[in-house]
Amino acid sequence: MNVLVCGGAGYIGSNMTAMLTKNGHTPVVYDNLSKGHRSAVRDAQFVLGDLSDYDKLVETLTKHSIEAVMHFAAFIEVGESVENPISYYHNNFCNTHNLLKSMENCNVGKFVFSSTAAVYGMPDTIPITEDVTKAAINPYGESKWAVERLCHFQSQTGRLNYAALRYFNACGAGENATLGEDHRPESHLIPLIIQAAMGKREDIKIFGTDYPTEDGTCVRDYIHIQDLCKAHLLALGKLDTERELVFNLGNGTGYSVRQVIDTVKEVSGKDFKVTETDRRPGDPPVLTADAAKANTELGWHTDYPDLASIVQSAWKFHNDNPNGYGD
Repeated sequence: MNVLVCGGAGYIGSNMTAMLTKNGHTPVVYDNLSKGHRSAVRDAQFVLGDLSDYDKLVETLTKHSIEAVMHFAAFIEVGESVENPISYYHNNFCNTHNLLKSMENCNVGKFVFSSTAAVYGMPDTIPITEDVTKAAINPYGESKWAVERLCHFQSQTGRLNYAALRYFNACGAGENATLGEDHRPESHLIPLIIQAAMGKREDIKIFGTDYPTEDGTCVRDYIHIQDLCKAHLLALGKLDTERELVFNLGNGTGYSVRQVIDTVKEVSGKDFKVTETDRRPGDPPVLTADAAKANTELGWHTDYPDLASIVQSAWKFHNDNPNGYGD
């Protein structure tokens, strides 16, 4: 299948592009390189373009005979979304609306959307199932939910079959630890801790040590990038017959901030400074996903459920690429 991978030069998109190629598909990466890295695309076909450019999208969909689209081109920083809600709604919702409009015009009816567990806000029920009330507490989560609703209503016309995949913390490095995280600036926990272990960061901060968890620090669900991409691949295969798919993706087992720090220390063999500081507003004590629906209906399971294997792949990537992708 010819698949347009929007945001395919980014962390998740580049891993997805590699997996599509390995599984006999022909990915075409569409990226403006504002966040991604050209070298992460490797040998896949690449189109430099922005999702706001309707004519470019139509041209690309037509020229490459695209049959399905995967979308990883959203802005993802919660704090930034609170500071710049208009920017987040424009990129995450308006640009996705533009993409869906171009798909409709070109009769491309399969869409896999990278959504987020942030659509749930701060749910009372843990682990979170797909039917938990959607109550996003920031523009990032709300903009993703708005896209999901648009996809839902478009699917009712019979012109779109879509999958919305909601997940928490994508992590690790795929393709034998050659495709990893290189965000600038970095905000994700595992690479931040690895930077501390590599001496690139003075310390790693724990925001709150008095939560009602086993060790007092927040617990989150971490999912290896390879497992994540595998779920997207399975969802793509289902869109031949399914109009609407919605799945949570996660390990189900959460790990605390302290556990992640200890695992990085163990894997790296390095010690580093850990600073305990006050809680951040809006951080729930525990967020984990119930992925039973994906297990049952997609036949999906995680190959890297343990934190150590996730950290090992990330540690290898960052040590092999101390300056990231270099572009």
